[in-house]
Amino acid sequence: MRFLRNFVALSCGALLMAASGGAQAPANQPESPYGGTTVEDIVARVNDQIISKTDYDRAMQQLDEEGRQKGATMQEISEGHKDLLRTMIDQQLWLSKGKELGITGDTELIQRLNDIRKQYNMASLEDLETAAKEQGVSFEDFKQNIRNQIITQSVMRQQVGSRIQFTPGETMQYYEAHKADFSQPESVRLAEIRIATPDGADQAAIDAAKVKAEDVEARLHSGGDFAQLAKSFSDGPTAAQGGDLGQFKRGALAKVLEDKTFALQDGQWTDPIQTRQGWVILKVQQHVAGGPAPFKDVEPQVQEAIYMGRMEPAIRAYLTTMREQAFINIKSGYTDTGASPNQTEPIFSAYVPPAPKKKAKVERTRYRENTRGFRQTSAVEPEEKAPVAPAATSAPIATSAPVQKPGKREKIRFGQAPRATLPTATKASETVDAGALPADTATADEPVNPLEPKASDTKTRFSSRAKTIKQEKAKATAAAAANKANAPAPDSGEVADRSTQSTPLGLNGDTSKKKKKTPAATTGEKTRLSDQKKDETKAPVQFTPAGPIQGAPAPANAPKPTTPAPVPGDQTPAPQ
Repeated sequence: MRFLRNFVALSCGALLMAASGGAQAPANQPESPYGGTTVEDIVARVNDQIISKTDYDRAMQQLDEEGRQKGATMQEISEGHKDLLRTMIDQQLWLSKGKELGITGDTELIQRLNDIRKQYNMASLEDLETAAKEQGVSFEDFKQNIRNQIITQSVMRQQVGSRIQFTPGETMQYYEAHKADFSQPESVRLAEIRIATPDGADQAAIDAAKVKAEDVEARLHSGGDFAQLAKSFSDGPTAAQGGDLGQFKRGALAKVLEDKTFALQDGQWTDPIQTRQGWVILKVQQHVAGGPAPFKDVEPQVQEAIYMGRMEPAIRAYLTTMREQAFINIKSGYTDTGASPNQTEPIFSAYVPPAPKKKAKVERTRYRENTRGFRQTSAVEPEEKAPVAPAATSAPIATSAPVQKPGKREKIRFGQAPRATLPTATKASETVDAGALPADTATADEPVNPLEPKASDTKTRFSSRAKTIKQEKAKATAAAAANKANAPAPDSGEVADRSTQSTPLGLNGDTSKKKKKTPAATTGEKTRLSDQKKDETKAPVQFTPAGPIQGAPAPANAPKPTTPAPVPGDQTPAPQ
């Protein structure tokens, strides 16, 4: 069961091995400065995977064993040692790309294991696992190596192989340029009918076998099928396959057999030939002449040659690109022969915790002496900027007001104004208001704002404010009278307009004055409403079987109603 060892050894390497520069042997590493014993050394880090020293040594051992089995020279084995780390890094890059593309290879793994089982005539996969354990090979490692090969081949086909294309003209051109590579030696494809004789047989047994062979030859001359006769009469191991022996090049057969078979054409057979195993009849199923093969016969081989010729540099270029995009860190003393000059080298440094964020210093003030004059919260005080000189034709620009610093905390009693926390008075020359200017700072070029109250320099009592208000009202009344006296006399049109505008609006005449209602004069004795007799002038009510009827004709002898005489002075007020 040596195939298991061979397969594991082959799966550890990449599928393509291109010879390149040398590698250095791992140097002896110093002991850990932290003390203790190192359990496992890491030779290389590839993205999120590692290549340990144990994996590297195991791959080295398997590579040596494979080389001895193939009969490789020491130089070939040494070249394999140089490229071993490159091969292992290549495989990790393929696996990382397969993980990125979502390729798992589970289905192909089961199919590949089943093919191996059938190839070695095993009943189940359990028998395959048992055979691996008998050879000292971990079955899980065996399956993982097959899975890695499947993923690597899938990524190669998808990312590199699918992009390689060539035309039929290029195929023919390649065939004409490399026709010698596709030349084939002369060969024949043979089939046999063997009449065996036992070892140490006497002449009589040999003669009897010869008679049987001549009888089979006679059947062939009479039109018998060679394959059917081989199944019926041949004693060789190929009888079940119709006697097919396969393809033989010139020089591969014995001299007597080669002389008789290479002289025949397709479909011809020889006479019975005596050999050590008995008498044999050979049929030439196909005779291939030597020299360059026709293009139609070797077209698949030509396409395969073109494909592999372009595949190898394309794979190497793709691996270089993946190296430049990947994180690869190799331990000192080891060399990656496939490293790219544009590959980024990782930089390691001691961990430095980030500095704490500085909070902005917030200063609260009760008052800020600026154009707005509102209570605000400010960050760190900005530096005072020097005033910018205005242009010749532009208005004067106010300088920035100094920021009032917060005062000390002061106890404020009820009914008293704060003193220490209020801003100190500033001179007019220190600050300039951006709006209206006070009257005392106005110049000939700067008009006085009449709405701006003028600050008083003298202290006054609250009781004196009423006198000031009366004086101001008297001045305003006198000014209005003077303006009225100086106004021109109104013309007739203006007088008519004023009269119309002063006329009150109403529904029934003049409603400017409210008329007082005059109560009606009463004579006689005052009586209550409840004491008054019911009005007898109302229409009588006639009762019928259907019910009372209001307004029935009064009887003939009913007294007539009398109308009261109007009372003098009774007036009905006009509707408002």
